Formats: sequence, structure tokens, C-alpha cells
Amino acid sequence: MEARTAPRSNPRNPRPDPALELQDDPQELMPRRRPTQERSKRKFDALLQASRELLVEVGFESFTCEEVAARAEVPIGTLYQFFANKYVIVCELNRQDLVAVSQELADFHGEIPSMDWLRHMNKLVDHLADLWMTDPSRREVWLAMQSTPSTRATGAIHEKEFAEAVQQMLRPLMPRTPRVRRSMMAQVLVHVVYSMLNFSVQDGLSHEAAVAELKRLMVAYLLIAEKESRTGQRAGTV
Repeated sequence: MEARTAPRSNPRNPRPDPALELQDDPQELMPRRRPTQERSKRKFDALLQASRELLVEVGFESFTCEEVAARAEVPIGTLYQFFANKYVIVCELNRQDLVAVSQELADFHGEIPSMDWLRHMNKLVDHLADLWMTDPSRREVWLAMQSTPSTRATGAIHEKEFAEAVQQMLRPLMPRTPRVRRSMMAQVLVHVVYSMLNFSVQDGLSHEAAVAELKRLMVAYLLIAEKESRTGQRAGTV
């Protein structure tokens, strides 16, 4: 199969990268294609792993597709078969991270609405916090996702998809709560958890203390929501 290369721009009138443009409706950034054959999958995975390592070492501003390809020992043309630019790469890394967290959440789902769900939730948060501590690329990916309108829009799409799984998880805990409100609550939880986990691994900050505060936030929020669902009363109402 003939390798495709990235389109060349006219040096006299260079076309701005779509990922950097301000758009009324920013589009989700996705790979040009996903591999189906084992050999291509190995190259795809090698590129993503090299991207993680480079992101941690040099940060997103100094991150280049050429260096990723060199580290992965893959021709640059092969990289461009999969990814249009570095923004698409970081969006794929973000998707990978959310898939991994979704798998952890699926294991936790079976513990709700047991009487011991708070203990299981604390264990889940501890496990996620360990992932952030042992894999510094997660925070770097999250920071890189804030870099352009299109990466931010893609991150919002990823978060919304993940929040739908959280909404389903909350349903047994608060069966009387309308789906629309459960959906909003799930989006709030996802955003808060991700923000706090990334906050917890900042230099000069006590990771354990930040995670403890995250647990307090989640427990208070969910206990109030569970009580509201059980009594049919919203907080702040008489």
C-alpha cells in the first residue's frame, strides 16, 4: 500500500492549521484512520507511546511529529497516514486515557447501589489517583488538550461521552432523579474529578491531601443527591 504524506502548504500563502483556527463550530479531531492489521497496530501504538514519552520530556510546545516518528522508529509518512498533526495525536492520547478510566468505572458500577458504595467509591478514587501519580503523561495530555479551540472542543466531546457512562452508573443510586439532571450531575463530577486529579500532581502540592479533599467533595455531593432522590426534594427547597 502506498504511503500517504501530509499535504504541502504554499510557503507564500501558508494555510493555517485548522486546529489553531477560531471556529464557530470546532470539529472533533480524530485520526485519519485506525489500523486494522496487526503490523499497522504495532506502528500506531508505538507512535502513541513515543508521543507520551516526548510530551513528558519536552512539553507540548516543543513536541513535534518528526521527533515522535524518530523515537518510534517509524517513517514520518507513516505517522501522517494516521495523524494530520500533533493536535490529533494528543486528542487520541486523551481518548486512550478516558477509555482506561471507563474500564475502571465499569468495575465499580457493580457496587452501586450497595450499602457499602461509599467505601468502593473511595477505593476507585484512590486507584485513579495512583494512575495519575505513576503516569505523568496524563497531566501533560490534559494540559495539551487546553491548547486550541479544536482540542478543547474534542476534550469536551470526550468528557461528555464519559459522563454518559457515569450517568448510567448514578441511576440506581438516585432512581427518582430525572435523567436530564443526572446527566448534568455526571458532567459536573467528571469535570471536577479530572480537574482535581490533575491539580493533585502539581509540584509542591500534597497529593494525598488533594485526593482527600476530592473524596470529601464527591461524598458530600452524592449523599445530598441520593437524599434528594429518596425524598423527592431538591437541596435549597422547602
